[in-house]
Amino acid sequence: MSERDRGESRFVYEYALLRVVPRVERGECFNAGVLVYCRAKTFVAARTHLDETKLRALDPEADASAVRAALRAVESVCAGGAAAGQAAGDDAGRRFRWLIAPRSTVVQPGPVHTGLTADPAAETARLLDLLVK
Repeated sequence: MSERDRGESRFVYEYALLRVVPRVERGECFNAGVLVYCRAKTFVAARTHLDETKLRALDPEADASAVRAALRAVESVCAGGAAAGQAAGDDAGRRFRWLIAPRSTVVQPGPVHTGLTADPAAETARLLDLLVK
């Protein structure tokens, strides 16, 4: 029986992977998190997982604690925490759009994709397991 047959509503969501690019000039990267935004649910969240083995493979001298702090900062912006600064007062959509803007830093967003889900929080965890871990 499908979700529709059970009467469960599904909502459009957008997501982008967070990539770690230890040496920006080389362009090598690996996935370390996922950002999810669902307008209908006023939901924005990030879940991250830093694989230090991959980080060291791309840059043996990379500062893992600094990369981890940058990933936590993204999670904090999504949550509207103190690290979000002025963005904390923005709505979920504005925070998501700010986080997916292209940048040339060690933690970068990938392209935005869309999907349907009944539970954006569960979808965030599913995407982290599927695409990052």
